[in-house]
Amino acid sequence: MKKVKLISILLAMLLMCTLIFSGCQNNDKVDDTKSGGQSTTSKISDDSDSSNSKKVTLKFEQFSGSGENEEFLKQMIAEYKKLYPNVDVKLQTIGFNDYFTQMMAKISAGQAPDVFELNFENFVTYAKKDVLMPLDDIIKEADYDVSIYNQKALNAFVIDNKQYGLPNSFSNVLLFYNKDLFDKAEISYPTNEWTWDDTIEAAEKIRSLDKNIFGIFRPVTFNEFYKVVKQNDGALFNDDMTQFTVNRPENIETLQFMVDALLKSNVMPTEEQLAGMGDWDLFKAGRLGMLTTGVWAIPDFTRDCDFDWDIAIEPGNKQKATHFFSNGYVISKDTKNAETAFEFASFLTSSKEAVDIRLDAGWELPPVSDAEVIEKYKTMTPPENRQAVFDSIDYLVTPPVIEQYKEMEDLFNKYLTEASTGKTSVENALDKCQKELEEKITLK
Repeated sequence: MKKVKLISILLAMLLMCTLIFSGCQNNDKVDDTKSGGQSTTSKISDDSDSSNSKKVTLKFEQFSGSGENEEFLKQMIAEYKKLYPNVDVKLQTIGFNDYFTQMMAKISAGQAPDVFELNFENFVTYAKKDVLMPLDDIIKEADYDVSIYNQKALNAFVIDNKQYGLPNSFSNVLLFYNKDLFDKAEISYPTNEWTWDDTIEAAEKIRSLDKNIFGIFRPVTFNEFYKVVKQNDGALFNDDMTQFTVNRPENIETLQFMVDALLKSNVMPTEEQLAGMGDWDLFKAGRLGMLTTGVWAIPDFTRDCDFDWDIAIEPGNKQKATHFFSNGYVISKDTKNAETAFEFASFLTSSKEAVDIRLDAGWELPPVSDAEVIEKYKTMTPPENRQAVFDSIDYLVTPPVIEQYKEMEDLFNKYLTEASTGKTSVENALDKCQKELEEKITLK
């Protein structure tokens, strides 16, 4: 009898030890799955897709992690795999120019990837077609703290008060300038107080250095035109976004300013003068004084420019305005692996591992609002004046996003090209643009 009692006691002790050990393992698992300082799986049920005992395949398609950035993206995925070895991520990178056409074709054919990338300009088109999974319920279920994100970047993927994506990066546009050319032309470097007049005056002096050197480059395209219109206190739409106001006087003045830089003062190269060379290539060759482009150019210029360069806030005219962009990861409405897809998207967008890889690579800005991350970014050089990236946030503008965004953009670009090539006058181009937009684009 004593022997039986002793065995019972030993079995009870063994069971207790097993439970304690099991509890320790579970606690370790919660710690290991933290993303951006939080657990994205702490409230997901044991039989969900995220269980490490179940093999899961995720199809992941994107465009921004191309070229050398694809290696950085693969590093992020490898870090994710350390936490979730049961998940097989099938990565496909598609070039930006073909991406949205291919993606819509796949969705129409019922072959949408589980997780895919959208920029904020095109995201509304997909959300309105009801092909994206709203994330609000899964965010609540996972007790996921979205306050860790830059709120402007996060809100770029909200429509009808529903969150449809998590931002993987955000970026803005600045004035990049060649300090060596400024020194040769004996011009002071751009400051936050510069205006259009200062820009053109500097561009003309740099242009006079050599027939193959140009003062400035800014594309005459819809996004750029929208922003420069804002700098002139103009608007392409009325206040409640129910009508186009393309051919109002401030807009005509703006486009004339942009076209004159090409066809009158020629401080900006024409297509013929570029001879197939891109604006970045012209800058990296040391033949361009100033260039308006995004922070995504920093890694290229750091690697390829053998001269001193820096950045500044874009000059305005009646006011300052500069662009904001954000890319995000969305989840297909038809995915059979929703929880795993969310874990994956949240890891790539906010985990310490992914954020550090993005920072070290100089791949745009991580979309998190962590002060340490921001400070680390600001201390990286070149450029010396990274503070300008954050100073310009006070002047951010975003083109309105509508369901027919791509069609609207194409129509604008058609008439902007007519004006910038001298095919028609600025006023005539904007009159025709106004008319065709009213006929073909629905704003509300």
